[in-house]
This record gives sequence, C-alpha cells and structure tokens, in this order.
Amino acid sequence: MTAETENQTEQLRELIKHARVVLWDFDGPICRLFAGHKAERVAIDLVDWLEGRGLHGLLTEEERESLDPHVVLRAVDRRHPGSDLVAELEERLTQEELRATSSAMPTAYADPLIRTWSAVGSRLAIATNNSPRVVRAYLNSRGLLPCFSPHIYGRTQDLHRLKPDPHCLNRALNAMGAAPTSALMIGDTPSDLVAANSAGVPFLGYARNDRKAKLLREAGATAVVDSLGSVLRGVRAQA
Repeated sequence: MTAETENQTEQLRELIKHARVVLWDFDGPICRLFAGHKAERVAIDLVDWLEGRGLHGLLTEEERESLDPHVVLRAVDRRHPGSDLVAELEERLTQEELRATSSAMPTAYADPLIRTWSAVGSRLAIATNNSPRVVRAYLNSRGLLPCFSPHIYGRTQDLHRLKPDPHCLNRALNAMGAAPTSALMIGDTPSDLVAANSAGVPFLGYARNDRKAKLLREAGATAVVDSLGSVLRGVRAQA
C-alpha cells in the first residue's frame, strides 16, 4: 500500500468514525435515477413545453441547450419566482422523476451500506434537489425507507434554495438536533460539496468515473471514493 493510499484510507476511517449523522445526496450516491429515462430527454421536453406556450424567450440559448432539467427549472424560477408557471413546471419534472424510478439503477454497495450504517446506530437523512416524493418512492421499492424516514429533505417550492444552497442540509441537521461536525455528507457533484462546506459538514465525494472525480477534486474535495465498497468495509470495521 502506498503512502497516498494509506493517507486516503486513514482519512476515510476518520470521516466514518465521527459520523453520527450521514446526509446522503440521492441521485448519484444512492442510485442513477435517470439510468433508463434520460435526464437530457426530460430537459428537452420541459423546454418544448415552455416553447409550446409561447415562452421561448424565458430561456437563454445556453439554458435551452443545457440538457439539465434543473437548469431549466431554476431559470424560469429566477424570472417568475413563486408563479403558477413554476409550480406547473416543477410538477412536470416531479412526474418525470417518478417515471424514472422504475428504471433507476442502484449504486453498487449503496443498499448494504445504508442498511449497515443504520444498523450500527448512525442516523441517516436525504438532502437532495430531487422531489422528496421521488426519493420515498425509490427507497420504498428497495425496502430502504425505514432507514431514513422521516428525514427526507428534497426540492421545495423555494427553488432558489436548491443546492449549492445548504438549505436542505440545514433542515436535516435542525430536525435531527445534530451538530454539523457530527455529520457527514455524501455527494457526487461540486454543488454538494459547496452546500456541505456552507453548512459546516464534512464531505465525502462519490465519483463513479474519472470525470466526476476530476470535477470534485477541482472543486476542492479532498476525500473522494470511486466505490462505496470501501466505505462499507470501513463501517463494518468500526462496528
């Protein structure tokens, strides 16, 4: 084992040791929500829906071509915050996310890690930009809902408070009566890292490929794993 690998192992061990509460991002660390129901297609459909109502001018060219449904949703909310239009667009996205749950791909080792961490006494919560209805539907289908319920904090009508804003993390910490330093956030995007830093919560990055790992490290993440298997082994070792 190299010195670098030993340092990474020790860093992971310390993160696990101090985590009394584990805050999970949903799409990425727990599953690939749009594995079989592509997010790009959802974004295009949302743009087409807006344009069909004569609202082409609401989005910049960059926003229309982003292929990210959350970019589209946030863009409309910035221009018409709290409007019926935003509420309808958000509901359309939620329905697409719900459809995606049936073909979502579980992240390797996520299910046993969740069950193990819960069994050894750590408390778990979800902090996500996805709809909480979607999270509950997926977790219920995997028999994992009792490991988290009732602590599922997802997208609300306050769309300006989506991550990287730490709102959903702070909601989880406050509801669980947990100090930020006693928690650990597991996320797969730079916005998860920014939210964790803003909330004062230690961060563990999960990167399913080199591109994701590069983005996380460039954003400042120091602890990044390419498999939750190493986290599962760490939790079991400390049980």
